[in-house]
Amino acid sequence: MSKFKSGFVAIIGRPNVGKSTLLNQILGQKIVIATDKAQTTRKRIKGILTTGEGQIVFIDTPGIHKPINKFGKFLLDEAKISVPDADLVLFLVDGSEPAGKGDKWIAENILSQVKVPILLVLNKIDKVKNPQKIEENILTYKNIFNCSLLTAHCSPIKISAKTGKNKDILIQSILKLLPEGEMLYPEDVVTEETMRDVAQEIIREKILINTKEEIPHSVAVLIEKYEDKDKIDRIYASIYCETKSQKGILIGKGGSLLKKIGTEARLELEEIVEKKVYLELNVKVEKDWRKNSKALKNFGYGLSL
Repeated sequence: MSKFKSGFVAIIGRPNVGKSTLLNQILGQKIVIATDKAQTTRKRIKGILTTGEGQIVFIDTPGIHKPINKFGKFLLDEAKISVPDADLVLFLVDGSEPAGKGDKWIAENILSQVKVPILLVLNKIDKVKNPQKIEENILTYKNIFNCSLLTAHCSPIKISAKTGKNKDILIQSILKLLPEGEMLYPEDVVTEETMRDVAQEIIREKILINTKEEIPHSVAVLIEKYEDKDKIDRIYASIYCETKSQKGILIGKGGSLLKKIGTEARLELEEIVEKKVYLELNVKVEKDWRKNSKALKNFGYGLSL
């Protein structure tokens, strides 16, 4: 009889390669927000998959890129600190494209320090019609590695996080590489996130979806108060942006955009909590908050290292 496996798997990759989409697909439910905008994921989020063979604790991390301000450093630190405690690192790349400068930077600056197995996973293969093209792309990713870093007994795995293609092969490959161990969480636990965390992220997701240009990156959401009642949850949240003009855009003509964001967030939250939700949103200006250590800490982005 095979032994029960358990361990931590850090998902590392460039912005927008599909880390959050993959985690939601594996768990069969939405625990992290996923959009086509870079920096959608801002904090490490744990997603827990329990099967008869083992328990995998996935750590979804912000997309890695060279930081340009204090907030960028926080995002990089969030990804970096998930690596030393991991039993396995899943390096997720866009398999529809050859390796780029960002992938090389991750291999040289982060993965070169890793002491545990690294699994190379190529996402977005559903976008490529020619199988030969995928094989050519794989070679470019292998070339940015010191080959001894890649786990010898596992070839690169080709998946589609969007459709779920080869999801089961990926899970089995991860379980093979994890150590034997006890269950780390009760089997019905899927995440450590609180409803306060979930509400904050869903509001931010609706802002990301409904805005463009600089707005998505300039916004932070703070839950000021969360009242959990039997028949209704009352949530009071502030949306912070960096300039008055951004505030005007977020509110919209006659409050139309803020109302749209609020309605979309409320409806999704009602599905999750399975009861009525009252959601009140206010927009405030915090000038240059991404460069301000105090503001970053206030918004829950205190520097990790």
